[in-house]
Order: sequence, then C-alpha cells, then structure tokens
Amino acid sequence: MKKKTSFISKFYVALIFLFLYAPIGVMMLFSFNSTSSTYTFGGFSLHWYKEMFNDTAAMQSLKNTIVLAVCTAVVATVLGVLAAIGFFNSKNKLYKSAMMNVTNVPMMNPEIVTGIAMMLLFVFAGFLVNKSDVLGFWTLLIAHVTFALPYVILNVLPKLRQFDMHVYEAALDLGCKPVKAFFKVVLPEIITGIITGCVMSFTLSLDDFIISYFTNGPSFQTLPIYIFSMTKKRVKPDMFALSTLMFVVILVLLVVMNVAQSRAENKGKRDAK
Repeated sequence: MKKKTSFISKFYVALIFLFLYAPIGVMMLFSFNSTSSTYTFGGFSLHWYKEMFNDTAAMQSLKNTIVLAVCTAVVATVLGVLAAIGFFNSKNKLYKSAMMNVTNVPMMNPEIVTGIAMMLLFVFAGFLVNKSDVLGFWTLLIAHVTFALPYVILNVLPKLRQFDMHVYEAALDLGCKPVKAFFKVVLPEIITGIITGCVMSFTLSLDDFIISYFTNGPSFQTLPIYIFSMTKKRVKPDMFALSTLMFVVILVLLVVMNVAQSRAENKGKRDAK
C-alpha cells in the first residue's frame, strides 16, 4: 500500500513538473528550428541565434533590461538591508508591525494597480515641475525598487533574528567601532539572505512587464515590452532564442544561489557543533 501511494505521489509530482516546464522545453526546442515555423520542426540550426544578435532593437532592449535589473538589485539590496536592520533594532512592537505591513503592500497589491498608481504619481510629479516626458529609466527604476524592496527585507530579517547579538556586543566591548563591527561580525552571518534578496530583485526586475508597461517612456524600452509589441504582428523564432538564453542565465543564477546558501547553512551547523 505504501509503495502504491509513493508511486502515485511521484507520478503526480512528475505531471506537475511536466505541465510547468513542457512549454519552456518546446520553446527551447523551436529556438533551434531551421525554419520559421512555430509548429513544425524542420531540423537543427543556430540560424535564429544569429538573427537574434543581428536584431539591433532586441539587443538594445536586452541591454536596457539588464542595466535596469542590475541597478534595481543594487539599490533594493542596499535599502532593504538598511530597512531590515532598522526593523530589527526597533523596540516599538506596534511601529514594527505597522511598518512591516506597509512594506508588504507592494507584494500583495495587484501589479496592474501598482503600475497605474505609480504612473499617475510620476505624471503628476512631472506636471508639478513642468516636464511632460517624465517617464523613462528613472521612473522604471523607482517602480522596480518599490516592488523588489520587500523581498530583500523578508530575506534579510530572518538571518538577523538567527544571529546572536551578544557576539556583536562583544565586538563593541573589545573596542571595535559599530560600523566595523557590523561588517566584520554581522555581515558574514546575514550575507546569504542578502545574496538571496539581491538575486530575487534582479530576476523580478528582469521579467517584469505590467508595472514596466505603465511606468516606461519612449526613450527607454525593456525586453518584455519589446516582445509584447511584437505580438501585435508575429513573434519570430529569434525571440525563442533570446528567451532561451534568459531562462538558462536565470537558472544558472538560481542554482549558484542555492548551492551557496546550502554551503553557508552547512558551515553554520558545523560551527555550531
């Protein structure tokens, strides 16, 4: 009976993974198609990868997307770590609870509501300074940092709660200055949470479409918006090639992040013993 239950559970999990990853597998397969057909595989070829690199507009959109994602990850990580430290050190439970609830709003709020609200805010701010073309890179960056920030805070806070603050206090008693004590004692213990939050911010910014659609301007176009504009005509297989490369890069990042986090946890267990 147990073997039958185990088989059914494994089969069920296999079906779920097949449902989730079969479309990605098909996309990756047709990125190597020798023809432009999206339903008939005509043979293996790297033609569409060459076409992808020759598409100036797509490469510029990809560059914009990567630059925006890197800037979002850096800014959200710095602000998120500072906010997490502030929440952790706060002694007022009511204030801490209220601030955490406010911080979680961008995660729980529907993206279309956030996108429209931020667009109206930026347009109104542009009206106040008498500037019509306010939407662009900076509005996108502010919007992306807004929805990425909670993920950094939620990844760093548990690491701070696990950390023994007596070690930090001992460093201060031994003559270490607070800033130096933080970088020497606290930072190594919470670095896995910081890296996780940073990678999450990068990936969330990389594939965001809804909020970017409402807060971008004609001077700065991201890749998801560029691909959406192509759906009004016909998506060529070179977009399959580009999406395949992006999927592989994100997959490698996640694997590296999980391996690093696993090693850090094992090291912490060994040190504790």
